[in-house]
Amino acid sequence: MTPDWTPFDRELAQWASTGLTLPLWWRDDDATTTGAALDRLTGMAEVHGIRVHLAVIPKTATQGLAAYVSGSNHLIAAVHGWAHRNHAPSGEKKAEFGGHRRVAEMEQEVADGLDKLTGLFGARLSRMFVPPWNRISPQVVTGLQGLGLASLSTFTPRRAPLAAPGLAQINTHLDPVNWRAGRELVDPDSLIAGLVCQLKDRRLGRADNDEPYGILTHHLVHNEAIWGFTDALLSRLMAGPVRVWTALDPA
Repeated sequence: MTPDWTPFDRELAQWASTGLTLPLWWRDDDATTTGAALDRLTGMAEVHGIRVHLAVIPKTATQGLAAYVSGSNHLIAAVHGWAHRNHAPSGEKKAEFGGHRRVAEMEQEVADGLDKLTGLFGARLSRMFVPPWNRISPQVVTGLQGLGLASLSTFTPRRAPLAAPGLAQINTHLDPVNWRAGRELVDPDSLIAGLVCQLKDRRLGRADNDEPYGILTHHLVHNEAIWGFTDALLSRLMAGPVRVWTALDPA
């Protein structure tokens, strides 16, 4: 099935004609080590001229991954929870940092994760916290800035620029993986329609265009259809009125 990009191309043309610019960023989750999928992700980033924020799982992160990131100008690390372990009871949505444990225990894991990744990645680590499954207890959120984090990233358009005092909210907005249907590509026309709606909301002032628009990927589970859609999407976005944002820049 060949996606119909016409609605998206029309929306970008509207942006260009009104002089609007879309701040754009890319987050990829669940990194721990190197491999062919990471090579492909990095190559795609190089081709399109956009850096990837690798949400790295601290407990299992390797020195090899740190060396790989330091050798590429297109990769930035971020803190992806601690062990990517679900603590929610059966029947509830998965969460590592939800309201199922003592806050002090979760804060210690955040601190341990930040400490380990700082040692591995140094200046190539952004002070961004990415909770696994994009879920986090408000009680944990309020303590992130005090633990040394600068931003929080989950999914869907943010409600406010700050998640807590001193803590920027920088979310992702489009995920091409259908997690409930065998990790296949979401119907491409549905993805494009959703993207067009989000961009239209920004253009018309119904959504916050100061928030960088985030593409969310998971390189370890991509099939050819997901790789192909992501490549086509980035090609069109980067040819349009966009400004690439990274977490190493001011929010």
